[in-house]
Amino acid sequence: MARKLFVGGLPYRTTGDELRDAFAQAGEVASASIVTDRETGRSRGFGFVEMANDADAEGAIAMWNGKEFGGRMLTVSEARPKAA
Repeated sequence: MARKLFVGGLPYRTTGDELRDAFAQAGEVASASIVTDRETGRSRGFGFVEMANDADAEGAIAMWNGKEFGGRMLTVSEARPKAA
């Protein structure tokens, strides 16, 4: 079952494809998205990556959490459900 990861600290110029390619180094990526500001359309500096399975998700966290990407330090963790 796919696991969704929160990715914080992204450089503002990062694209969804760049995010997908980076996390594909750790395993199969089901989806990758960058969260953007509704009014300006600019990146908010974080996004979500859905890894195909638990092993790939754990590998992605180990590979990218606390590591530099595009000059910024990433924070990668399991995504929490939206608050109601």
